[in-house]
Amino acid sequence: MNVYEQLATRIRKLRHEKNWSQEELADRAGLHRTYISHIENAKREISVETLCKIARGFEIKPSELMMGIESG
Repeated sequence: MNVYEQLATRIRKLRHEKNWSQEELADRAGLHRTYISHIENAKREISVETLCKIARGFEIKPSELMMGIESG
């Protein structure tokens, strides 16, 4: 699994743990719902800025969002 696929899995898992829809996460992160969908399906490579927005949406540090993700 590449980095983007691992990140997609991590974001989806965190979102499900909070029982949030993609729309809820998108609103909290200041992003569009379809963009969240593309990220969660690893159809988009995201920037550091977007990573920070998503982390802010979850109210965690970007490093926490990246926890357990390995490059390969």
